[in-house]
Amino acid sequence: MTTPQLVDSHCHLDFPDFDEERADVVARAVEVGVTRMVTICTRLRLEPQVRAIAERFKNVYYAAGTHPMSATDEPLATVDELVGLAEHRKFVGIGETGLDYHYTADSKDIQQQSLRVHIDAARETGLPLIIHARSADDDMARILREGFDNGAYTCVMHCFSSSAELAKAALDMGFYLSMSGIAAFPKSQELRDIFMAAPVDRVLVETDSPYLAPPPFRGKRNEPAYTAHTARVGAEVYGLSYKDFAAQTTANFDRLFWKASP
Repeated sequence: MTTPQLVDSHCHLDFPDFDEERADVVARAVEVGVTRMVTICTRLRLEPQVRAIAERFKNVYYAAGTHPMSATDEPLATVDELVGLAEHRKFVGIGETGLDYHYTADSKDIQQQSLRVHIDAARETGLPLIIHARSADDDMARILREGFDNGAYTCVMHCFSSSAELAKAALDMGFYLSMSGIAAFPKSQELRDIFMAAPVDRVLVETDSPYLAPPPFRGKRNEPAYTAHTARVGAEVYGLSYKDFAAQTTANFDRLFWKASP
C-alpha cells in the first residue's frame, strides 16, 4: 500500500537547528510521504546557502525574499535582484515577505516598501508570492489588493493564522491559505473554522519548521516529516480521508508552485 504523498510548502532547512542532521531530516520526511519541500530564505544575503541545500537534495526547492522582521537590518531588495534569482531552476517562489506589526510595528513603513517590491517581482516572474502576516490585517489586505489591481499575481498566505476577513480578502483574489501546526493546536478551533469556510482547492500544508510543531510534538523542534500530522487534522476539518486531503493539497501546490511540479 503506497503512502499518500504530501508537500511541505514552507520550511527553513538552512536554520542551524538542522545543521547536525539535514540529510536525515529530509530522509525522514520522504519516508512518511512528504516527497517535496520548499525551504525559504528570509535574508537575501543568505540565498547562496539556501540555494545550495536545494541543489543538494533533489526533492527540495527554494524561495527567497526579505522577511518583514528583517526589513530594517537588510538592504531593500530590488525587483531586478529577485527576478534574477528566479532564473535558477529550483527557485520557485518570491518571499517570504509581508508585514509583522506584532514585534516590529516601528518598521512598518520599510516593511510596506519591501512588500511592494516583492509583489512586483511576483507579478513579473509569474511565481507565487509567499506572505507572512501578523497583527497587520488591514494594511496587509489593502496593499495586496492595490498590487493586484495593478496587475494580477499569485500568492500564498503562509502559516495562516489571521482573521476571517483577511482570509476572505486573500481568497477573493484567488490566493491560497497554508495550514501549519497552529491549526492542529487544541485551542485553534476558530482558525480551523476559517479553513473550513475556505475552498479545499485553495489550501496548502506546511511546517514552518523548525517552528510550530503540531501535536504530539508541540514544544519540540518541528521538521518536514511532521507535515503529515497537520494534514491529518486538515483532513478532519474538510471531512476527507487523509489520502484524499493529501492528494488535494498536493494538486493545489502543483498548481501554485508550478516550477516545483513534476
